[in-house]
Amino acid sequence: MTPIRLLLVDDDPLVRAGLSFMMGGADDLDIVGEAADGNEVEALVDRTRPDVVLMDIRMPTVDGLAATERLRSRKDAPQIIVLTTFHADDQVLRALRAGAAGFVLKDTPPAEILDAVRRVAAGDPVLSPTVTRQLMAHAAGTSADTRRTSARTRVATLNDREREVAVAVGQGSSNAEIAAELFMSVATVKTHVSRILAKLDLNNRVQIALLTYDAGLLEEDGH
Repeated sequence: MTPIRLLLVDDDPLVRAGLSFMMGGADDLDIVGEAADGNEVEALVDRTRPDVVLMDIRMPTVDGLAATERLRSRKDAPQIIVLTTFHADDQVLRALRAGAAGFVLKDTPPAEILDAVRRVAAGDPVLSPTVTRQLMAHAAGTSADTRRTSARTRVATLNDREREVAVAVGQGSSNAEIAAELFMSVATVKTHVSRILAKLDLNNRVQIALLTYDAGLLEEDGH
């Protein structure tokens, strides 16, 4: 099995050392580099080709949000997990909108951080539906109306079946749960999810969830 290539980005050398120590012993993980600031990330990604980047949000020169936006706009972008000290934080939400696959709190037990890296490397987002809803509710504010109009315009490009699948993704359902709920095979669900991502120019399921929330679709379904 090819190890997951992981890049650590945090301005605190103690945090980096701790993460490296805690995760370096895993057989299926290879820590390929460390960075102390967002301005180092792109060059390091070019050099080390990580599968996953563990990215601190708050750094002095270029923060994790800007670094995430830059990385996710690239062609073969690595997956990104945001490291943060807050559950509900505007910057976390912006990082997720920019294409981060999830976030973990800095006081998360090492085994859970390792599990998050493995899941993201396998293509699964690391956000529970409850946390996603907390974040999205926290973000509701002055720009909500503008976001809703824009989100509804984008969602309107989906056909009825794709819209149903998108809403189910927004509710936090797995492919298997969506298949059972909508009476289709798991393979068909995966095809629909891939089409939704392509049609809406999104990176992952977290962004589908955010868009369905912004469009008001989860409220319409009683969630």
